[in-house]
Amino acid sequence: MKKFTYEARDQANNKIVKASVQADSENAAAKLLIKQGFIPLKIKELSEDSNFITKITGRITVKDKVVFTRQLSTLIGAGLPLSQSLNTVLEQTQNKKLQSIVQDITSSVEGGRSLLDSFSKYPKVFDQIFLALVGAGEASGTLDESLQRVANQQEKDAAIMSKIRGALIYPIIVLVVIFGVMAFMLFTVVPQVEKLYKDLKQQLPFITQIMVNSANFLIRYWWIVILVVIALVYFLRQYLSTEAGIKLKDTLKIRMPIFGVMFQKLYMARFTRTGQTLLSTGVSMLDMLHLTSSAVNNTLVSKAITRASEKVKGGKALSAALQNEPIMLSLVPQMIKIGEQSGKIDEMMGKTAQVYEEELDEQVRTISTSIEPVLMVVLAVVAGGMVAAILLPIYGLVNGINI
Repeated sequence: MKKFTYEARDQANNKIVKASVQADSENAAAKLLIKQGFIPLKIKELSEDSNFITKITGRITVKDKVVFTRQLSTLIGAGLPLSQSLNTVLEQTQNKKLQSIVQDITSSVEGGRSLLDSFSKYPKVFDQIFLALVGAGEASGTLDESLQRVANQQEKDAAIMSKIRGALIYPIIVLVVIFGVMAFMLFTVVPQVEKLYKDLKQQLPFITQIMVNSANFLIRYWWIVILVVIALVYFLRQYLSTEAGIKLKDTLKIRMPIFGVMFQKLYMARFTRTGQTLLSTGVSMLDMLHLTSSAVNNTLVSKAITRASEKVKGGKALSAALQNEPIMLSLVPQMIKIGEQSGKIDEMMGKTAQVYEEELDEQVRTISTSIEPVLMVVLAVVAGGMVAAILLPIYGLVNGINI
């Protein structure tokens, strides 16, 4: 049973009542209120995920969605009715949040609504691509195949993103180590050096003095530093959520040294793989372009696809429309042109995606291998520089005393 908050009009005295009620679904809650003599005005599910920890631990992962989609596809393909398939999947779903959503979808379908309408109630869980494929599957009577394609699409996209995150993790770890070494030297070794020079009544060298001043400032005003960092992170996040910030972030991803080409290939793979999935399910060309423009998750690539869509609407071939977009890698329009000539655009888009996915695999391995020695050199230079700035003056000081 779920808990719902509601706002309703009491028919007995015409007053507005606000309270909560328990029911299996929103429709069931509305029926219960009507039986009690209320006219429902607003009904909202009261989420159990009210605290920060449950929001994180109870989130729905890509794996959860893939397992759910594959199970539903298998059961429908085996000939089970949709309602029975959903109830069976519901029993096997482990994630509590997804279980609650599937329960509501099941109630909605049993109430006479289509599967597409039922899924559409949860746009944060089931994106536009998912909904488009489910809608196409329902319309064509191939719902099991459409769901299987959805699961494959989600799995491939998640695998690519996982590889890119893996390539980015190592540099981040090394940077954390570098800052950790710097902090250790500043807060433990540098104060001892300052004390030594004071005891000997000697003047600190310029570089060592800068390090001492930095350490003293951080020790005394650490709270100011933390506040400044928090403020910077907050304002940066706010800026990156604006249109200008999103454009800047997406531009940096593509223009970034080393990783820029990798991100560009990721977007090409995502565009062509999603395009193949949609076209093979029976989605029209224009609808496919509209959906993939939002699925690529990069404003620059999205705008390029939108411009190409306008040209296609005007009667131009997709390959020719994409040919004039500099952000599109040349293989994409070339392979689509072959598909247009052979009548197999979806197949050619799938092969293009496979090419870029394989290139991404190779590039991730190459970056992981080549960046390691570079980062080790950076770490050695930073740590060695700080050690030299501390120890060399001490050696000079000791030699001066011996003389």
